[in-house]
Amino acid sequence: MTGLVWAAPCFLALGLVGVLRPPGSRHLVYGGCALLSLVVLGIGVGAVWGPVEHLSLPVGLPGVGSRFRLDPLSGFFLIVVGLGSAGASTFGLGYTRTDAHPERVLPFYPLFIISMVLVVVADDAFSFLFGWELMSLTSWALVSAHHLEPGNRRATFVYLLMAVFSGFTLLFAFSLMAGTQGHFTFDAMRANPVVGTWADIVLIIALIGAGAKAGLIPLHVWLPLAHPAAPSHVSALMSGVMTKVAVYAFLRLALDLVGETHASTATVVLLGGGITAMVGVLQAILDRDLKRVLAFSTIENVGIIFIGAGLTLAFRANGLMMGAALALTATLFHTLNHTVFKSLLFFGAGTVVEATGQRDIETMGGLIHRMPRTALAMLTGCVAIAGFPPLNGFVSEWLTFQAMLLRPDMPQWGLKLAFPMAGALLALTAALAAGCFVRLFGICFLGRPRSRSAAEAREADLWSTGTILAFALFCILGGVFPGAVIDAMAPISTSLLGARMPEQIGNGWLTIVPIAAGHSSYNGVLIFLFILVSALLAVAGIHRRSNAIRTAPPWDCGFPDPSPRTEYSADSFAQPIRRVFAPVLMPTREQVEMPPPGDMRPAVLHRNEGDLFWDGIYAPLGHFVEWVSGKANVLQFLTIRRYLGFVFVSLIVLLIALTVWP
Repeated sequence: MTGLVWAAPCFLALGLVGVLRPPGSRHLVYGGCALLSLVVLGIGVGAVWGPVEHLSLPVGLPGVGSRFRLDPLSGFFLIVVGLGSAGASTFGLGYTRTDAHPERVLPFYPLFIISMVLVVVADDAFSFLFGWELMSLTSWALVSAHHLEPGNRRATFVYLLMAVFSGFTLLFAFSLMAGTQGHFTFDAMRANPVVGTWADIVLIIALIGAGAKAGLIPLHVWLPLAHPAAPSHVSALMSGVMTKVAVYAFLRLALDLVGETHASTATVVLLGGGITAMVGVLQAILDRDLKRVLAFSTIENVGIIFIGAGLTLAFRANGLMMGAALALTATLFHTLNHTVFKSLLFFGAGTVVEATGQRDIETMGGLIHRMPRTALAMLTGCVAIAGFPPLNGFVSEWLTFQAMLLRPDMPQWGLKLAFPMAGALLALTAALAAGCFVRLFGICFLGRPRSRSAAEAREADLWSTGTILAFALFCILGGVFPGAVIDAMAPISTSLLGARMPEQIGNGWLTIVPIAAGHSSYNGVLIFLFILVSALLAVAGIHRRSNAIRTAPPWDCGFPDPSPRTEYSADSFAQPIRRVFAPVLMPTREQVEMPPPGDMRPAVLHRNEGDLFWDGIYAPLGHFVEWVSGKANVLQFLTIRRYLGFVFVSLIVLLIALTVWP
């Protein structure tokens, strides 16, 4: 805790450096943030395995102050914040060298990092919400850094609205937990938790508040707007770290502060996560904007994380603590994995966008020859996020499946239906994610350049490529040696559930056995060695026979034109998926403009795509708010006597509410 006390003013000082902008301020801010983030990461590692620490400061609410706590759960999320922030800061050293307006990012960047740290270590409602709002405001300022670009102002406006809604909802949840006694400290909430139906209500409200920040369906609309608008290293922080802070908020309330909930609440969380995962990956596979694809993929992975959280609540509600420990471990493992491979992918997307000046993947192609290091790292990230062994994404999704298959015959009918439905949604999500990232990597890096900017692209600087390759290595290590990660997270499940997964390090050949050896097991080392040896043998065989085979141009189907327009496109790759799912998720109107006979102009396909959630929920809600505002406009022209009457009626209503409060 002492280290965090010293780190906080250092982050604030770096923000002041960003305001004053002395010579070398860019290197000082990003380099200092990288070093301080590593300190935060180290503190998190110590907190997971160390004793619980408390700190009280005489600022904040009168009689409460500001209270902070380091325990295994907050320590784990400090690792997430520290790792993601260190990577983004190191990447920013090279990526922002051509930034024309660094003054729009540098003052807010350190504050954004320390605000996420504050949320994770807060031990009272005031400090938590202060950090939450600071996180929202600083990230909003970072999203609006490029506000002059088309569409970015709308993105910042929508993001600010959803951020305010998220904070207000969590404030409501904490108010219900505090009750009439005003127990705003987390220790008091633990000692007097809400129970029964009130616990379910509070948890659903917390799910809405945290889900609005994490990107749960249908509260996700800000995410595909804000991520493309922000600089890429900020997008990596928002997607890889900030959404995980929202996951932390939900887990803290669900497993620590709120009392026992019914199985029906677990059903809501489980199905909400499954629907979010499927909708997110479907929208990702249909989009052409590189950063929007990654933003929709974030929604998908947040859904997978909440599937694990729902499983944890379901097992806990039925007293199956070993199953709850397995599900919580899978949840936390995927949280860490998503921080790693999504940060990697946003870093890679930033280098590609900087090199080509384009975000439309249809304008790319052939980048593997011009940006080989970036292509190698992006391939690793795509394989990891698609859930292929032996990388880290596969392990956490596999553990989620193992938890789901542990006890599918739950006694509650809601869970009896939710388990197979969530399993089917998760399986479909995994298959679609594979297709999504095969499409993304193939269209961007393989084939021939589809534009002059792609043909003239060059590899990024050493700071950027070094960071990307380091995170690619983390993806490999997390998949090959998952037992070490699982055992390291054991104190978290022990502190929250009183149970943990079996120890994994002692298993032969570094095999992980989540339940029992006869039930299921996974060996990342053997799979990695098998794939590596098979690939080397294939390469050796191809090169050994290449000298004995005559090479000739491939059959071109009668079209010798080497134009990239003859290549498979991103739209054609996604067209079968679009035909099946778009009528439900993205109502589309297609019109083909055919030239008359004899006219040599090509046919043109016009496609107007809608958004089910925006058009069905937010646009009508916006029109309703506008209508109400117009009607309520008359209130500003009332007399003083009527205003006093309104105040009196409001006071009476509040007194009645306090009287009937349980």
